[in-house]
Amino acid sequence: MENLIKDVTANVLHVEPNNVEVAYRLMGGMSNFMYVVKVNGLQYTFRIPGKNAEVFVDRVEELENIKKVDVLHINNKTLYLDTKTGYKLAEYVEGVPLSDKENPEDYLNEVASVLKRLHESNVSATKDYNPEGRLASYEQLVLDLNFKHDPKYDELKSEFCTYLPELNKIEKVFCHNDSQISNIVVEGEQVYLLDWEFGGNNDPLYDVACVGNKEFELAVKFLPVYLGRDPKPSEFKRLYVWRAFQCLQWHNVAMYKELIGLSADLGVDFKFVSGLYLQKAEQFLKDARQY
Repeated sequence: MENLIKDVTANVLHVEPNNVEVAYRLMGGMSNFMYVVKVNGLQYTFRIPGKNAEVFVDRVEELENIKKVDVLHINNKTLYLDTKTGYKLAEYVEGVPLSDKENPEDYLNEVASVLKRLHESNVSATKDYNPEGRLASYEQLVLDLNFKHDPKYDELKSEFCTYLPELNKIEKVFCHNDSQISNIVVEGEQVYLLDWEFGGNNDPLYDVACVGNKEFELAVKFLPVYLGRDPKPSEFKRLYVWRAFQCLQWHNVAMYKELIGLSADLGVDFKFVSGLYLQKAEQFLKDARQY
């Protein structure tokens, strides 16, 4: 793997492979392998997608969206993205992921600023995120591996679908769709939104809900900051419903990873993770009913 990283990086930067140093792996992601490489005193990140990652990400679409968002200056610069392999070389951001900050709540105004720059731009993503269609495709992945969803899943999905007529009326804007705080990096006064694999047009409150991926209370506190006013009950409801959907979505993704053997390969119990997401989806839908 190290030789692969050196060879691709050397080819992109027009240097000799022995001038490329693979410094270390960035830990935390469960879908891709990310490495920091050094070349002539400069640092870059090199991505190698994990097993079967291509079933979730359209690399051509990812590249097109990265090019579109470059004009907003909220992403690190991508130098190379192979749409067949998913290998990506980008400039390294000398910052700290918000997930590593002692109190991410201190940066909610900055996060609101970077998301609004995206949402309020005149830039449109290549395609809609299409939550309903995406969920169906993720379901099919596990069904093709002879997995049968628990009746509880079908019940929760049906409840989520009752909200779709109203959700589909919301004006769609360019969204990141994976704006969890591990993908938000603070470098001095600059805040970056990294990893655009799931970019697409969507309800902007979807991104607000993603901020609460680790601790949902953070998204609840973030909503009025993002809106710049007290949220309406209907907006709180959307927040909880979207988070429930995200949990249903990642329930399928985690189960797929279990079924293809990634639990053993990565030392992560994806079956357990999948079950947790289902429990969370149930709780978020229950919370949504109060509004």
